[in-house]
Amino acid sequence: MVGLGTWQCNVDTMFFKGEAGFNIVDNNGEYGFEMVIKDTEIPEFEITGVAEDGNSLTITCQTSLLPGKDITAFLEFEEDTFTGYMKIPFIGKIKLKDGKRVA
Repeated sequence: MVGLGTWQCNVDTMFFKGEAGFNIVDNNGEYGFEMVIKDTEIPEFEITGVAEDGNSLTITCQTSLLPGKDITAFLEFEEDTFTGYMKIPFIGKIKLKDGKRVA
């Protein structure tokens, strides 16, 4: 499994600017994810797909805030760092900057 651990990055959008974190865990052979943004309530989301390709993960999910629309995250890991972006309907592509492992 790729990218297991706790990760942090910087996000800069018109709606939010600051640090975002997420945990990637092995949930009995399947990927488990938890997103954390300090002092911000994250809506619940359902993972609908995870594709692993070498050191990369493509994660697809949905939330009740955008019914029927897919949110996609692409993450490429290299030891204790990562690069990536998210594509969110009606918002566009959001770069995940300065990605690093924190635990």
